[in-house]
Formats: sequence, C-alpha cells, structure tokens
Amino acid sequence: MMTMNNRELVVKGIGKAVVAPDLIVLGMDLEVIGRDYEKTMRRSAEMLDALRAAIVSAGHDGAKLKTTNFNINTKYESYRENGSHKQRFVGYACSHNLKLEFDLDMPALGATLGAIAGCEANPSFNIRFSIKDPAAVSEALLASAVENAKWKAMVLARAAGVTLGAIQRIEYNWSDLHPFSQTNYQVRDTVVREAAAPMAMNIEPKDIDMRDTATVIWMIA
Repeated sequence: MMTMNNRELVVKGIGKAVVAPDLIVLGMDLEVIGRDYEKTMRRSAEMLDALRAAIVSAGHDGAKLKTTNFNINTKYESYRENGSHKQRFVGYACSHNLKLEFDLDMPALGATLGAIAGCEANPSFNIRFSIKDPAAVSEALLASAVENAKWKAMVLARAAGVTLGAIQRIEYNWSDLHPFSQTNYQVRDTVVREAAAPMAMNIEPKDIDMRDTATVIWMIA
C-alpha cells in the first residue's frame, strides 16, 4: 500500500519467513462426568495423575504437562414428558485440557503415544508442529517488513521524482502470530488405545510460512 499526502509517503512493508518446525505440541483432553461432585473431582485428579505417570514413563518431565483450560459444569439432558420438553440432571462434567511440548522427535512421539495407549486416563488428543523460539522469528519478520517498506519507498520515490526525507513514524498492529505447520498429523485416540506398540510415522512436517506487516511513513520533498 502506498499513499502520498501532506508531503508524506506511506508504505506498508511485508515481512516473510519460512521456518522449519522444531517442536511437537501434543494437546490432550480429559473429561469425567459423575453425579457426585466430590467423586467426579477425585476421579479427574486420578486421571491426571495416570496421564502424568504415562508421559514420565515415556521420558518426559512430568512438570512439562501444562493445563491450558479447566472447567467444571453441570450437565443436563433433554427429554419429553406428556408432550412437554423437560431436562434432567445428568451429573457434573469436569473437563481438563492439557498440553505437552517437546523437541521434534518422531520416535519420542511414538513412545509418548504408546505410553498413552496403556494409560487409564484415555484422553482425546491432537498433534501439532511448531517452533521453540517464536520471538526470534517475530523479530526477523519485523526487520524484514521494515526493509521491504524501505525498498518499496525508494522505488516509488524514484518513479515519482521525489526525494525521501526522514522517517516520521512506524505503525505496527501488534497481533499474535500462530507459528504452526499446516501438516495435518492425525492418529485417532481409538487407534492409540488399541495399538500393541508405540507408533509414529517418520515424516517431515511442512515448513511454517509466516508473515507480518509494518507501515512506515517518510517525509518527501
């Protein structure tokens, strides 16, 4: 984007980076439903302990298993009686969402899935590939965006017969980057539970294509 007004040249620079994933992000969801609140909470804690023990047996630090969301709520089901819609209490639903991050190592992923297969917690899960140092990539993207804006400004100024002056300001919309590979790695939790041995295909996740923008405003003469 380029605009010229009040003797200013406004250019949007685009920073690009292609990064190879070096991190596995294993998301796991535990859910317990019970009619008694205390028993439901106790069972949820037992499942968490079992899951933590499983990942430790696969060589991970138990402290690396992090909670991303925890929710306890009442659960009802609808039914009809005498032509009317009614609801009955089913129990308390305790949902625990967790995350385990470790270096990109497919054999380690296989060992982890194998340990989960023998775990009574029986979580549902998803597997994603990311990067360990997104801050460094973000810094490189911003530098690239400003360089791109500078190059565009020089080309536009030369074509328009004007001279670039000092930079007046740089505008940046701070937003969260989502550094995840588009590789869709799916292993159904039922397959994991039924597997006789650890599993993980020796694949190379797709590189992560990241972009960011910055707008630079120059004085022109």
